[in-house]
Amino acid sequence: MKLKLGIPKGSLQESTIKMLEKAGFKIKAEERSYFPSIDDPEIECMLIRAQEMSRYVEDGALDVGITGKDWIMENKSEIVEVADLIYAKRGLGKVKWVLAVPNESKIKSVKDLEGKRIATEAVNLTKDYLKMNDVNAIVEFSWGATEVKPPRLADAIVEITETGSSLRANNLRIVETIIESTTKLIANKSSWADKWKKEKIKQIAMLLQGAINAEEKVGIMMNVRKNKLQEILKVLPALQKPTIAELSDKNWVDITTIIDERLVRELIPKLKEAGAQGIVEFPLNKIIV
Repeated sequence: MKLKLGIPKGSLQESTIKMLEKAGFKIKAEERSYFPSIDDPEIECMLIRAQEMSRYVEDGALDVGITGKDWIMENKSEIVEVADLIYAKRGLGKVKWVLAVPNESKIKSVKDLEGKRIATEAVNLTKDYLKMNDVNAIVEFSWGATEVKPPRLADAIVEITETGSSLRANNLRIVETIIESTTKLIANKSSWADKWKKEKIKQIAMLLQGAINAEEKVGIMMNVRKNKLQEILKVLPALQKPTIAELSDKNWVDITTIIDERLVRELIPKLKEAGAQGIVEFPLNKIIV
């Protein structure tokens, strides 16, 4: 028996493969192939655009897939949401679908869109948002380059963004945020009901979440004299509590902990000043909580 896993092709592909590799799976994607190899004989991979993923998971062509919450909503797919995987194209975090207009536009809110033309790839999301706000507008599907369409081809757009930089570069301003979206691990309902497949999917979810938990964190270990221990502990942040172990010399202990990588350059000098010795920083692949 094999589990059919959908990997998002396009903007999420590189970051997804990176996370899967940190989770412990070795994946090789040939440039022109839609079927990457994986070093787990129980998994069969396929590259599918995130926009379509939930439809293929829903109809059983795939047992499990990785896509955004936004595309599940856009496709109105009935699937099992197994786990949140908080990462995006450029790193950890969420993405937003926003309503944007040219800087010089008089449109200030969704209410000003009555009778206007909106270009977007997320047609259903946009129509649902307009309906929720009792606004009637023309919503057109955009095949790409959506940011260049206002004001000649559309009065407004609904577009996905992480930082807003592309919108600003195209002389657009954000009027409202429609939804925030995160990456999801999703499963077909029948596959989730299968005992073997469910267990396999849960294992993948655990390993992926462990890999994401380890992003932007490192391990630190050091030797400390017992009479300096409390001083060191005051300096040291920790994921929960640091591990303290006695050494063969009863006057010394070994301390191991996990910290945000961004704190390292400030923390190590403080630890050294407080009396820590033999300080070692090491990378992490997974943190299972």
